[in-house]
Amino acid sequence: MSTPPVIRFLDRSTPPHIVTLILLAGISALAMNIFLPSLPGMTDYFETEYRLMQLSVALYLGVNAVFQIVIGPMSDKLGRRPMVLGGIVVFLLATVGCALAANVTVFLIFRMTQSAIVAAMVLSRAVVRDMVPQDQAASMIGYVTMGMTVVPMVGPAIGGMLDEQFGWQASFWLLFLLGAVVLWLAWADMGETATRSDHTLAQQFREYPVLFRSPRFWGYAMAAALSSGSFFAYLGGAPYVGDEVFGLSSAEVGFYFGAPAIGYFVGNFISGTFSVRVGVDRMVYWGTLINAVGISINLGLFYLGLGSALSFFGLMTCMGLGNGMTIPNATAGALSVRPHLAGTASGLSGALMIGGGALLSALAGVVLTPESGATPLLWLMLVSGLLAIVAIGVVMARTRQIVRR
Repeated sequence: MSTPPVIRFLDRSTPPHIVTLILLAGISALAMNIFLPSLPGMTDYFETEYRLMQLSVALYLGVNAVFQIVIGPMSDKLGRRPMVLGGIVVFLLATVGCALAANVTVFLIFRMTQSAIVAAMVLSRAVVRDMVPQDQAASMIGYVTMGMTVVPMVGPAIGGMLDEQFGWQASFWLLFLLGAVVLWLAWADMGETATRSDHTLAQQFREYPVLFRSPRFWGYAMAAALSSGSFFAYLGGAPYVGDEVFGLSSAEVGFYFGAPAIGYFVGNFISGTFSVRVGVDRMVYWGTLINAVGISINLGLFYLGLGSALSFFGLMTCMGLGNGMTIPNATAGALSVRPHLAGTASGLSGALMIGGGALLSALAGVVLTPESGATPLLWLMLVSGLLAIVAIGVVMARTRQIVRR
């Protein structure tokens, strides 16, 4: 639609307020990272190995990716609202299971089930695309995720402090309380924005080849997936680097861990301010460049013998800045290739992002040892970042071909 929709806060007969969209995305982000400073301690608690405990990140992301493939088409058929509410309810039940888990197997099962909260993140983006055109969607998604970054910025720090004071379970009880608040808010405020598809669910899933055949969809989706892949590798490896390489406490890891969110906040602000004026493609291109350059400098410092906890975590703000410019714009681009399939496109592009993130997060756990230092992780992040530049280059080349016609 070309005219802005009428929105009234806490009126579920109108589209959701931006505050609701921010909190829907925020609770999903918080579930991903609040407990990360506790991973070393949880390894001891469950009497297991760190690499097995680190699967709480990789498996969560993997199941998260599968859910997104299903959630997108289902939301195009059944609507955004019921899928969001159902996802939050499942998340709340699984969070209680995590907090009460008596062994690592039970914990990992409930941790995978927690990924149902991805409905909140995926469909908050689809809702934006339901409401406004591509460039405006990039701007609005930028503002939504800018607000969302406050959550992962402070989440690990809060998780680290809760871990030291009350044990690792405290982070999950906090997630439960906050999730219950978001469930109420979504129920009270989130009006339906999707135009219900006349297709059956089976027909809706058969729409995936329409997206598969689009080079521009793949370019946007892979630019987002590969650029964010740098962050997901960091997500899987940084707690280990902080604990084993730099000898930081849980609270210190939590404090340093939020550095990328500062850059991400700024990048989202830039997206919100300039995407309409500059255009989606150029914003993604510059974002991927900034991401790769920041990681390259970080890696170079370690080879020069100048790497430290401050440089390692501090330079991750560049990664956050680049991703803050790349992800909202690449997402808006992917959702705009076939606007009538916005939910399906959001699910598929999100699945590529999170599925790739699961792989990179698991690889980060494999390549890191106390003797290796931080360089294997940085190489993993850099390769992913460089491939993101290639992906958006493909989109820009394709766009030039279309314009010539």
